Amino acid sequence: MRQLIVPLSAPEAIDADRFGPKAANLAALGQAGLPVPGGFCLDAEAYRIQLKTLGLEDSARAVFAKDGSDGRRPALTIKLSLLNEAITESLVQPLLQAWHQVLSGNDALGVIRSSALVEDRFDSSFAGQFESFLGLEDESEFLIAVRSCWCALWSTRALRYMATHNADPADTAMALIIQPLVHALASGGGLSRTSEGEMVLSATWGLGSAIAQGEVVPDRYVLNRNGEIREIIAGRKTHSVGCAHGKETINRDVAERICLSPKQIVELGEYLISAEKVLGGPTEIEWSLDDTGFKLLQARPLHINEEITDVDEVWAQKPRLRGHPAGVGWGTGRACVVNCECEISRIGPGDVLVTKVAGPALSQMLPQVSAVVAELGGSTSHIASLARERGIPMVLGVLNATQSIPDGSTVAVDGVTGIVRWMK
Repeated sequence: MRQLIVPLSAPEAIDADRFGPKAANLAALGQAGLPVPGGFCLDAEAYRIQLKTLGLEDSARAVFAKDGSDGRRPALTIKLSLLNEAITESLVQPLLQAWHQVLSGNDALGVIRSSALVEDRFDSSFAGQFESFLGLEDESEFLIAVRSCWCALWSTRALRYMATHNADPADTAMALIIQPLVHALASGGGLSRTSEGEMVLSATWGLGSAIAQGEVVPDRYVLNRNGEIREIIAGRKTHSVGCAHGKETINRDVAERICLSPKQIVELGEYLISAEKVLGGPTEIEWSLDDTGFKLLQARPLHINEEITDVDEVWAQKPRLRGHPAGVGWGTGRACVVNCECEISRIGPGDVLVTKVAGPALSQMLPQVSAVVAELGGSTSHIASLARERGIPMVLGVLNATQSIPDGSTVAVDGVTGIVRWMK
């Protein structure tokens, strides 16, 4: 049997058909000399072995072969079995060997991340649809996290996403990434190209999940393609995220400062250009900064739309707000101001969703809205990646959007310049 767990530094780790594009891209970055956390990747074949051992292959085929509750029942069976049943013995020993190597450093904690065979592709990023587990300490936590990542392939939101992308979960599999935790001082993302021909970086204090989940407005740094800084905009970083064992604290004074120095911004811009060369086209990255420097955590293909330069004369005279653009197109529609998840049912086809937090859970609403405006979040959040993928205009980090934009008004959203206008 072929080796199912290999270091990210191994030549075979760049095989996306075995280890998923997320792991393969990360391995390619590291092998090109870019800074990555290291670690191991687990072949998707291990997931298939577990599925077969538990006798779940027929249930997997039944999920999309049946409608409504008839399809949901086998999906629930799969999730419960993967989560509750022990990992087959032939996989446990190599998993634990890799795990102990990851934890061999001082003050080491572990990370388990999904790397499904269908994610981080150009037409299916699956941004925020699967699971990552950070700050794991012992074998029990580690093995539970492995089973939970496998189980996430069958989560309701992942199945909805697959249904809209003509993907059947029975035809794919879940590979995994096993890494040491980066004790992040700051984290963020980056877009190697915008519609305006620039590069954009975002940053917040602590772990990057605060950006990914749209919980804060990150710092925004704009560079030209030569790596020269064009703009620095401080974010509204009201809190930071650390692991459960974290020693990091954040106070108001620190929260209001920018996270990166000009030298660090330029350095990260150079890594972004290098990552683009590795992937062979426009690229979106996630990164963290610890005491030793930057670590690239992820890279995926980036969708780009052309800049819209002509604004209708009537719209140009209307009230406007500015935020972080998701980099896609122009859209108009009726404003549906949503302040609570219980109001989601109010959103109608073609509406512009105006809300406070636009997290990955709102991805199910993207197929029916014409645009999204949110008070928190930034250009490199998971929901922004999903919007770019679908060609939906989105502007995030718009201060007081839910209070300023009247519910039911007509709204125009420019996802390239980050400007939102409205008229009653």
